[in-house]
Amino acid sequence: MAELKLARLPDRTPIKLSIVVTPDLAAALSDYAIAYKEAYGKEEPVAELIPAMIASFLESDRGFARRRAKGEA
Repeated sequence: MAELKLARLPDRTPIKLSIVVTPDLAAALSDYAIAYKEAYGKEEPVAELIPAMIASFLESDRGFARRRAKGEA
Protein backbone atom coordinates (compact mmCIF):
# COMPACT_ATOMS: atom_id res chain seq x y z
CA MET A 1 0.00 0.00 0.00
CA ALA A 2 1.39 3.39 -1.00
CA GLU A 3 1.84 6.04 1.66
CA LEU A 4 0.44 9.48 0.97
CA LYS A 5 0.90 12.64 3.01
CA LEU A 6 -2.89 12.80 3.41
CA ALA A 7 -4.11 10.07 5.78
CA ARG A 8 -7.24 8.08 5.02
CA LEU A 9 -10.28 10.28 5.58
CA PRO A 10 -12.40 9.55 8.66
CA ASP A 11 -16.15 8.91 8.41
CA ARG A 12 -17.89 12.24 7.93
CA THR A 13 -21.12 13.87 6.94
CA PRO A 14 -20.92 15.00 3.30
CA ILE A 15 -20.74 18.76 2.80
CA LYS A 16 -21.47 20.51 -0.47
CA LEU A 17 -18.41 22.37 -1.74
CA SER A 18 -18.28 24.70 -4.70
CA ILE A 19 -14.99 26.26 -5.85
CA VAL A 20 -13.44 27.46 -9.08
CA VAL A 21 -9.97 26.14 -9.98
CA THR A 22 -7.66 26.31 -12.97
CA PRO A 23 -7.66 23.42 -15.46
CA ASP A 24 -4.16 22.40 -14.29
CA LEU A 25 -5.26 22.26 -10.66
CA ALA A 26 -8.40 20.31 -11.59
CA ALA A 27 -6.23 17.73 -13.38
CA ALA A 28 -3.84 17.50 -10.42
CA LEU A 29 -6.75 17.02 -8.00
CA SER A 30 -8.18 14.26 -10.21
CA ASP A 31 -4.77 12.59 -10.31
CA TYR A 32 -4.55 12.81 -6.52
CA ALA A 33 -7.97 11.19 -6.17
CA ILE A 34 -6.70 8.30 -8.29
CA ALA A 35 -3.58 7.98 -6.12
CA TYR A 36 -5.78 8.05 -3.00
CA LYS A 37 -7.94 5.22 -4.38
CA GLU A 38 -4.84 3.17 -5.22
CA ALA A 39 -3.37 3.78 -1.76
CA TYR A 40 -6.50 3.14 0.32
CA GLY A 41 -8.75 1.05 -1.93
CA LYS A 42 -11.64 3.49 -1.62
CA GLU A 43 -12.68 6.05 -4.20
CA GLU A 44 -13.33 9.51 -2.78
CA PRO A 45 -14.64 12.46 -4.78
CA VAL A 46 -12.24 15.37 -5.15
CA ALA A 47 -14.70 17.60 -3.27
CA GLU A 48 -14.33 15.28 -0.25
CA LEU A 49 -10.53 15.30 -0.41
CA ILE A 50 -10.08 19.07 -0.71
CA PRO A 51 -11.12 20.00 2.87
CA ALA A 52 -8.74 17.38 4.31
CA MET A 53 -5.95 18.60 2.01
CA ILE A 54 -6.47 22.19 3.11
CA ALA A 55 -6.56 21.19 6.79
CA SER A 56 -3.37 19.15 6.35
CA PHE A 57 -1.66 22.08 4.65
CA LEU A 58 -2.69 24.55 7.36
CA GLU A 59 -1.61 22.18 10.14
CA SER A 60 1.83 21.78 8.55
CA ASP A 61 2.40 25.53 8.03
CA ARG A 62 4.47 26.47 11.10
CA GLY A 63 4.53 30.18 10.23
CA PHE A 64 0.75 30.24 10.08
CA ALA A 65 0.52 28.32 13.37
CA ARG A 66 2.77 30.89 15.06
CA ARG A 67 0.65 33.75 13.70
CA ARG A 68 -2.55 32.10 14.91
CA ALA A 69 -1.04 31.46 18.34
CA LYS A 70 -0.21 35.16 18.59
CA GLY A 71 -3.71 36.11 17.42
CA GLU A 72 -2.35 37.64 14.21
CA ALA A 73 -4.15 35.41 11.71
